[in-house]
Amino acid sequence: MTFSLSGRGDRAGAVHAFAAPYLLFLGDVTEPGFAKTAFGLRDWAGDRCIGEHALPDATVSTGLARLTPAQAAASGARTMVIGVANQGGVIPPSWVRELLAAIEAGLDLVAGMHSRLQNIEELRDAAARAGTRLIDLRVPPPNLPVASGRKRTGRRLLTVGTDCALGKKYTALSLARGLGERGVDAIFRASGQTGIMIAGEGIAIDAVIADFAAGAAELLSPDAAPDHLDVIEGQGSLFHPAYAGVSLALLHGSQPDQFVVCHEPGRRQILGTAGMELPTIEAVIEQTVALGRLTSPAIRCVGVSLNTGRMSPKDANREIEETSARLGLPAADPIRGGVAFDRLLDACR
Repeated sequence: MTFSLSGRGDRAGAVHAFAAPYLLFLGDVTEPGFAKTAFGLRDWAGDRCIGEHALPDATVSTGLARLTPAQAAASGARTMVIGVANQGGVIPPSWVRELLAAIEAGLDLVAGMHSRLQNIEELRDAAARAGTRLIDLRVPPPNLPVASGRKRTGRRLLTVGTDCALGKKYTALSLARGLGERGVDAIFRASGQTGIMIAGEGIAIDAVIADFAAGAAELLSPDAAPDHLDVIEGQGSLFHPAYAGVSLALLHGSQPDQFVVCHEPGRRQILGTAGMELPTIEAVIEQTVALGRLTSPAIRCVGVSLNTGRMSPKDANREIEETSARLGLPAADPIRGGVAFDRLLDACR
């Protein structure tokens, strides 16, 4: 079996369907890290994206055509997707006018925010009049179990990070695709809103009540054949003062046999938290092994994924080589690929 973005028939997590093409809404975003949903869809579902729409104060762009909702609808768009993953997952009042414009243009709305479209009366009433849909993805499936800690069959790999928004999803997608191309029975498992939009199914772990979060992670990656590998999208960071709880629940419920640490060279502070320094890769490895042993006693780090998008090819290659030599592990930028990424894929097998 080759790489797949959808389930094997076991339907691990909620299944979501919405109509393409998409218009990506960027709100008033000025920090690229908070537009990761839009970038993820552009890069991994580009054939479904027709353009972008933003408020005047936005300074971030995906590079897609700038279209109003009416223009997008006239060009064939079916859905406007909120491409923002801001702190707290809020839909501010300043966005409502543009969301209403999308509804009036006949577009469905899709959001992966903690604030739910269905809870905004103006949007709900407008959608009822227009006959369009409001689709909230950060809604966990009902009747989630409490984690059992039972070791499941099959193999699992989890991406973890030194911070938020630095490549855990891209790494998981790249690894699943690369391993699939080598004939490995590998599948990407989405644990966040952007991954769910790309794959069409999954569970937004950070929307699950804390007591059930590890259980949701168990459900996300069910029993499988011995040679099957679930590549699970990581969330947050064990060192993030706000999101470490989500990361820990995902780690315990995933029960990964192996993990890859994701890091952005040059980033010094934890995103959205002034004064909090990023941990070292070494610290993340140590902490992940120590905490992961609770449900996966043989857990081990198999490599490092570096987000070198802001670096020149020469500097990126140097960083990759130095990191690998320092840690004694394969390091690579999955987007750049090459021999270094081949070594990382070898380690994951």
